[in-house]
Amino acid sequence: MLVTRSDPEGRDTIWKLLERWEGRLNTAGRLDFDSEGLLILSDDGALLHALMHPSHELWKTYRLKVQGLPSPETLRKLKEGIKLEDGPTLPSKWKLLKAGDRHAWLEASLREGRNRQLRRMCEAVGHPLMRLKRVAVGPITLGDLTRGKWRFLTPAEVKELKSALIKAT
Repeated sequence: MLVTRSDPEGRDTIWKLLERWEGRLNTAGRLDFDSEGLLILSDDGALLHALMHPSHELWKTYRLKVQGLPSPETLRKLKEGIKLEDGPTLPSKWKLLKAGDRHAWLEASLREGRNRQLRRMCEAVGHPLMRLKRVAVGPITLGDLTRGKWRFLTPAEVKELKSALIKAT
């Protein structure tokens, strides 16, 4: 499903599942069509703005399946930041989770969210992305929610998220 209000091609959007709240909620960021995972929606405009504003540098964590097996040197380069056509990336966190014969599973945490950034970073180091799933935004984790499911954040989670935003600035 797309993370948009409407699609000119008529594809399903998240609002098909959340039509009851359409017009009252907005998303903190997006996932492209080929990605999946955690989205945070809210009617709190200040919170959404803070979540998306680059000055807060809130960590977002992803699980990635890439072609090939990145070397320790490649992972070091990704961690330190690499040059993309729109400028260098900030330092980030990368670790190998599982190595296969033709692909590897990685975990990456970024403090920025440029358009298709992880796809472009993986492509730049010669390991094209095969699958991408966001598993955390700051202290909020996807947990065991399956595709297409949602839940309300608890008051404690909202407080923890706001606290993380304050610490990140």
